[in-house]
Amino acid sequence: MMLNLNHKLKFTLFTALVVSMTACNTNTKSEQQNQEKPDVKQVNVPVFNADSAYMFIEKQLSFGPRVPNTKAHRECGDWMVSTLKRYNATVVEQKTKLRAFDGTMLDARNIIGSFNPDSPSRVLLCAHWDSRPWADHDPDPANRKKPVPAANDGASGVAVLLEIARQMSTNNPGLGVDIVFFDAEDYGETQDMQGAYEHAWALGSQYWAANPHVPGYSARFGILLDMVGAKDAVFTQEQISRYYAPNILKNVWSTADRLGYGNLFVNKNSGPITDDHTYVNEITRIPTIDIIDYQDDREKGFFDYWHTIEDDLDKISKETLKGVGQTVITVVYEAA
Repeated sequence: MMLNLNHKLKFTLFTALVVSMTACNTNTKSEQQNQEKPDVKQVNVPVFNADSAYMFIEKQLSFGPRVPNTKAHRECGDWMVSTLKRYNATVVEQKTKLRAFDGTMLDARNIIGSFNPDSPSRVLLCAHWDSRPWADHDPDPANRKKPVPAANDGASGVAVLLEIARQMSTNNPGLGVDIVFFDAEDYGETQDMQGAYEHAWALGSQYWAANPHVPGYSARFGILLDMVGAKDAVFTQEQISRYYAPNILKNVWSTADRLGYGNLFVNKNSGPITDDHTYVNEITRIPTIDIIDYQDDREKGFFDYWHTIEDDLDKISKETLKGVGQTVITVVYEAA
């Protein structure tokens, strides 16, 4: 996961406009709509299996850091494709060359698994699957050129979505669901170069948004998962999500509260994060939120082991995975 705008990137002119518009334009009609409680459908929602999701994280880490242009990256991508196919998804791979901020050409690979591909009513679920190539926030300078294991920052979102895919393979969700694993999200500029490059992060989602796997692709809404597995995680209501998709944000948070996960999904606003959802919203106009472990008042903003070599399996909580997974799968099945 990339840095928040306050630490890493300058606002684009558009995002600055978003901030000013948020204060004056979203307090009328949209807020009035958001005050209405969404109807809760009585549907059979599968039980999310946190043990299975945990094993999916463990499997990803077994390949090593999934840094583009490495053997671990290629082998993990192959495993993800075969896993989606095993769960009866229609799989599309977007293989392309993407230029990183430092000029490196990345062999990037967006992986898309679609369920009920002929359904006109669709939902987008997404996460990034690559690992940060440099642990540039590690407290030990000797570790800052080492790759990040990325158990939470990458593998956790993938694992939750693979478990949802497993459930959908035997429990038809009743609508179309597209799971998109974005590549090259975390190959952005290093800490000592912060702010020097615009649009340096989320390269895979930028490519997908401009070149969707289905021409003219659209979805009713989207949910991005990023850093959704750590112990003591707190998911705040991020600003770009509030602006582009306030109704979706309210539905997800109210669903979490109804299911007993209000301790994870807190009713607290946080600042804007440049993440994959930024480009999905701005380019495709699919209203998409970011479920992300972030608080403005933390030293780093993100969880303690973010962009360090300590982002490993022992930092993962099955309780957090359960809370996120059960919330998201409930939102999807109730949307049918």
